Amino acid sequence: MLRILIVFLGVAFFGLLHSVMASLGFKRKLVKIIGEKIAFYRMFYNLFSTVVFFAVLALIPKENQIVYSIPSPYGLMVFALQALAFFGLIWTAKSFDVWEFVGVKQILRYIKGKYNVEELDETPDFRISGAFKCCRHPAYFFSILFIGLRPEMDVTYLTLFIAGALYFLIGAYFEEKKLVRIYGKVYEEYQKEAPMFLPVFFFPKRK
Repeated sequence: MLRILIVFLGVAFFGLLHSVMASLGFKRKLVKIIGEKIAFYRMFYNLFSTVVFFAVLALIPKENQIVYSIPSPYGLMVFALQALAFFGLIWTAKSFDVWEFVGVKQILRYIKGKYNVEELDETPDFRISGAFKCCRHPAYFFSILFIGLRPEMDVTYLTLFIAGALYFLIGAYFEEKKLVRIYGKVYEEYQKEAPMFLPVFFFPKRK
């Protein structure tokens, strides 16, 4: 039981750090200190988050007791669904500017002297395309499916999955508040049209 609690605490630590560093308030305070060099923050944020994530994974205790193991051919069916979730993530990635997301374009704008510090660490370009026509958080939806659809599950992985799914749900709630502050009524209309997680494949209100 203690090991399970430590796993939840590890994920909670990562989630809290990740969310605070992504908040508008934190970035605005950072701008007062480093100014236009905030252009480098997105790349730093992604690299730092990756390092912390794998450090948390390495440090949490492992409990290899098997919770369930699905035999073939049903296990292959679960694996096929996991593969579909992976392709869903690729589809989602095609729906936004990957180079902006990882932080490359911000640095290029800074080098060219075209960086707008009011953008903080990303260009506020709101587009509804691809997977985002089906739900507001397709990356979270497909990530939950990809992580959870495993033919075999041990205690540690199951705990990580539950903790991770909770983080996605809670993180999406706070992310929505930030997006409303950034885009205002445009995003509020999007909230009315598209479900948060469970995808639909049309917008009944959008022509």
